[in-house]
Amino acid sequence: MYMLSRLAVFALALFYSALVRCAPTPVDLVETANLEARAASITSVNGRLFRIDGKTQYFAGTNTWWLGHLPSNADVDTAIAQIAATGYKVTRVWGFGTTNDPSTSTEVYYQVLNSTGQYFNYNPTNGIARLDYAIAAAEKYNIKLILPLLNNFDALGGINTYTNVYGGTHNGFYTNAAAQAAYKNYIKFIVNRYKSSTAVFSWELCNEPRCSGCSTSIITKWATDTSAYIKSLDPQHLVSLGDEGWLTQTSSYLANNDGSYAYSGYEGVDFEKNLAIRTIDFGTVHMYANQWGYNYTWGNTWIAQHNAVGKKLGKPVLLEEYAVLEGEDRVGIAGPWQNTVLRKTSLAGDLMWQFGTQFPSGTRPLDEYAVYWGSGELNTLGSEHVRAMEAKNPVATL
Repeated sequence: MYMLSRLAVFALALFYSALVRCAPTPVDLVETANLEARAASITSVNGRLFRIDGKTQYFAGTNTWWLGHLPSNADVDTAIAQIAATGYKVTRVWGFGTTNDPSTSTEVYYQVLNSTGQYFNYNPTNGIARLDYAIAAAEKYNIKLILPLLNNFDALGGINTYTNVYGGTHNGFYTNAAAQAAYKNYIKFIVNRYKSSTAVFSWELCNEPRCSGCSTSIITKWATDTSAYIKSLDPQHLVSLGDEGWLTQTSSYLANNDGSYAYSGYEGVDFEKNLAIRTIDFGTVHMYANQWGYNYTWGNTWIAQHNAVGKKLGKPVLLEEYAVLEGEDRVGIAGPWQNTVLRKTSLAGDLMWQFGTQFPSGTRPLDEYAVYWGSGELNTLGSEHVRAMEAKNPVATL
């Protein structure tokens, strides 16, 4: 009988030991599955559409700016369950909340800026814990959140809460080094806190940034720098500007670009140039035709124009806010806008402003644009539109 040498036996033992070590264990397989599931949960861009939970699709969503500012868990639970029951997979929630004087603040706030410094509010009743709970609730119901990190306007701590402390004017904020350092510190706080959450759809630089009368290059440079900073903290999640989609003569090739207010560049925003920024993943468009001096049917033109810019640059575009006042024929006015998105464009989705409900605590953070849970309007403009958008063939052909 052939006898193996002791050296050969030892070598074989090492070989088989290595094979055993390399073979995946049940724990390894579970961990791999978890990593794959997490990767699929991160929304990504697929051409001009989004891949949500591993599926490329069109979608309809809503706005619920107040979700992280509600005073009680029961309020959040009620709202998020109804949002999910409506069929919405995406909603937009304020990721900001700043005060200069916490002694007089009666609202939830996440940050304090004043002469003594910059502080984050960890109070469980009126601080960042409220946003923690909202994000956890969204995870439970598999709802994705677009999270703006700043407000152009004063409500809940906008740009002026920075300039009140660091000096200068609203328009000067974008180039104010001290204000920008504080803002980036807040970005770091929020992004690092939630970047591992499956509920994050995207980070948004600002709700409706404006620099009225400025050169559009100011916001374009600011958006370039700030979006790159966010990507350095979290390269996985999407980033958007959060602008209203103001057009300029950069887009003079568009039909009906007549140089009037929405096309004048007066608000210091050039939608096309900003969408071309490498670290801006998709475009956002808001539409308040009556407030801006246009008739309601003009809304269909506005939608089509932004679809054309998105097609030119090969990036997704969302109609991120649109609304009709309470008491008007909402279905008759907003229905045609939704039909334009659905049948005449390849806009990736639209988010109606805003979902409304009755909260258990009695709080009422809603405005005259709210479309309420249980109403026929929400059934038509919400649930039915969600189903129609999800049924659309997920190929951008228009």
